Amino acid sequence: MAKAKGAAFFLLLSLLLFLDSVHGNPNYRDALAKSLLFFQGQRSGRLPPNQQITWRSNSGLSDGRLAGVDLTGGYYDAGDNVKFNFPMAFTTTMLSWSTLEYGRRMGPQLQEARAAIRWATDYLLKCATSTPGRLYVGVGDPNADHKCWERPEDMDTVRSVYYVSPSNPGSDVAGETAAALAAASLVFRKVDQRYSALLLKTAKKVLQFAVQYQGAYSDKLGSAVCPFYCSYSGYKDELLWGAAWLFRATNDVSYYNLLKSLGADDQPDLFSWDNKYAGAHVLLARRALLLKDQNFQSFKGEAENFMCKIIPNSPSSTTQYTQGGLMYKMPQSNLQYVTSISFLLTTYAKYMRATKSTFDCGSLLVTPNYLTAIAKRQIDYILGVNPIRMSYMVGFGPTFPKRVHHRGSSLPSVARHPQSIGCDSFEPFFYTANPNPNILVGAIVGGPNQNDGFPDDRSDYSHSEPATYINAAIVGPLAYFAGSSNA
Repeated sequence: MAKAKGAAFFLLLSLLLFLDSVHGNPNYRDALAKSLLFFQGQRSGRLPPNQQITWRSNSGLSDGRLAGVDLTGGYYDAGDNVKFNFPMAFTTTMLSWSTLEYGRRMGPQLQEARAAIRWATDYLLKCATSTPGRLYVGVGDPNADHKCWERPEDMDTVRSVYYVSPSNPGSDVAGETAAALAAASLVFRKVDQRYSALLLKTAKKVLQFAVQYQGAYSDKLGSAVCPFYCSYSGYKDELLWGAAWLFRATNDVSYYNLLKSLGADDQPDLFSWDNKYAGAHVLLARRALLLKDQNFQSFKGEAENFMCKIIPNSPSSTTQYTQGGLMYKMPQSNLQYVTSISFLLTTYAKYMRATKSTFDCGSLLVTPNYLTAIAKRQIDYILGVNPIRMSYMVGFGPTFPKRVHHRGSSLPSVARHPQSIGCDSFEPFFYTANPNPNILVGAIVGGPNQNDGFPDDRSDYSHSEPATYINAAIVGPLAYFAGSSNA
């Protein structure tokens, strides 16, 4: 009888939350907690005693052994078992930026955000300091891995180790790693000064390497990173991004001089693990707005040009929206752009609000409330306020993706199925129409198509695969709206 009452209460609570979502007020606090919990499902290495995603176990414990170093830890980037440092470092930078801007609104989730960041930075520090003259940038042969559908706990594909060096440069991955370490150093500055100092010291060395030995990491590493995470936008944006974060962390004039030498001449209409220009412009515009520093006015102008390309009613808008109201940038993993752009919208609006600023897109007057409203519409859509009432965050709301393109989620856990599941044994699990046996709580998938439809098909990775960088970018907006509502 008690169980029946408990189930009835749970159903009533779910219905109330759903009705709230229908009216455009999702439970942002719940979504924030789940968005951070997701990172535990992506952990590589030896899991801690307080691990909450309990269907995951230790994995990748020999990572780095082929190079004679310890490269355990870090995150698997998406539904595979490879550690790609380029998107992992961007994930880390975005989690850190979210925490710096919105930590006061996170409540009890602030500790979880720091833990998510530190899981990545502990690994990135190993990559940057294990061997003089090398920056390790990935573990696991992606071509072998992508032919093999197996749990990370069962991995038997080769764990190749990849690195950049003075003779094989990688300014893109090094610039992003420097940004991640510098941003994280600010997160830990008041709570762990020794760790913060180590992060900053390492960030300086990594950015120096990126500037001194310039080149794209995909030129040398080839199929080890392409087509998965090629640096399509080049490496100048990562140099700008890395310099922007080190300038914020140090106020050292040398980084300002580097910023000026790099200029602000790119005009993107998206923001992603590959293209950092818009993020760098917003970050640097903060100084023009909050500190009234005239030397940064050009970056403020670039940031506002970007906003004008996103805003629906702007004469210079280059952004499509679906009939249901979702920003639509790319057919594959579109929500990564939605979450990252929404972060820039709320953050720039925050800077504007603090200084009572507005700007114009042609004849359109843009206020901070307008930018925030656009971002809220995107976040609400992701959380279920959309034509098919589908929450694109796993485990949030009554309807969410059940067949996520994710190895660990789709295969029975080690606890339930102790025997190894080999590469050639995956078909019954992969092709079944049954839901995944393990719920990857908090994961945000690639999202709906341009017609607001979602097939919930495990084999359709472009729509059903989650990724760390999709989630990292939504943490800030969720914290903002959680702190602005009674949800």
